[in-house]
Amino acid sequence: MKKLAIVILNWNGVEMMRQYLPTVIANSVGEVIVADNASTDGSVTMLQREFPDVPVVVLEQNFGFAEGYNRALVQLPDYEYYLLLNSDVEIRQKDWDAPMIQYMDEHPDCAACQPKLLALRPNLKSQTSNLKSFEYAGAAGGFLDKYGYPFCRGRVMDTVEQDEGQYDEIVPLLWGTGAALMVRASDWRESGGLDGRFFAHMEEIDLCWRLRTMGKSIVCIAQSQAYHLGGATLNQGNPRKTFLNFRNNLLMLYKNLPEQELKSVMRVRCFLDYLAAFQFLLKGDPKNCTAVFKARRAFHKMRPDFEKDRRHIQQIRQNERVPERVEFSLLWQYYIKGRKTFNELMIARK
Repeated sequence: MKKLAIVILNWNGVEMMRQYLPTVIANSVGEVIVADNASTDGSVTMLQREFPDVPVVVLEQNFGFAEGYNRALVQLPDYEYYLLLNSDVEIRQKDWDAPMIQYMDEHPDCAACQPKLLALRPNLKSQTSNLKSFEYAGAAGGFLDKYGYPFCRGRVMDTVEQDEGQYDEIVPLLWGTGAALMVRASDWRESGGLDGRFFAHMEEIDLCWRLRTMGKSIVCIAQSQAYHLGGATLNQGNPRKTFLNFRNNLLMLYKNLPEQELKSVMRVRCFLDYLAAFQFLLKGDPKNCTAVFKARRAFHKMRPDFEKDRRHIQQIRQNERVPERVEFSLLWQYYIKGRKTFNELMIARK
């Protein structure tokens, strides 16, 4: 069996592939493979011409991030590990994936891990030294608050920290970033992979929550580093992104919440979602306001399709409550208490 397939899912990213793929090829131990989601910008032709040694899995239509990976990885059964890597990730570290492989080899209970994710283009205004900034999409690994809001070691809401080595310790996470997520192939198959119905956004958190519910561990290996551009498909503030984030977050909660918390958490989320919609309206952003309402309607329409998934997750549950889903409200701690960093938030956990 082969060790690691680094699978880059591409959709109309021909220029990003030209720019970042060479860095992945030059610095990786694993085999680099591109899965193309029916691009129309000549991506496949470019890959065949300029990167003839890179295998390409061609999908017949754009299945989105989640189902695109599902369909690509089923065609790669001979690998021990998969590494899902965004097309806008630059690798600067030689053999960057080797520490993750070593950790996974030595810890069979670990289902997934991520590298330290740093910003490819940090906010220079916040750069007071030569320190590197964490990247919004995953930083040094993710957690959830009581009501399903994600945050990271190194990024809480819109506050992104500089990397001073403060999160280099290996600790249990709830989720690893989908921008660069290594998954044990056997655990991928046992868990069912990503939920294709999500299309994009929140699907990696849903997968990791399921893996944690199964009793598996997830960590960040800080010795491995990747630089992420971010926002390459949908920018922050895009109404489509708002819709997917709100809808998929609700679907994820419905699937994974323990039975005794489901009703109370969903009642609070209903209030918080409408509050978010009202805030969009106050800011003069009616499109994102409408996106929240559409997301809630879509959730209620889709919810019956997830009842079977919910029952299955409750049956396989190995722990009543995943500890990395913290008891406090992130919004309360961030906006009312003024706790803007991960370490400040953890004060509320004690």
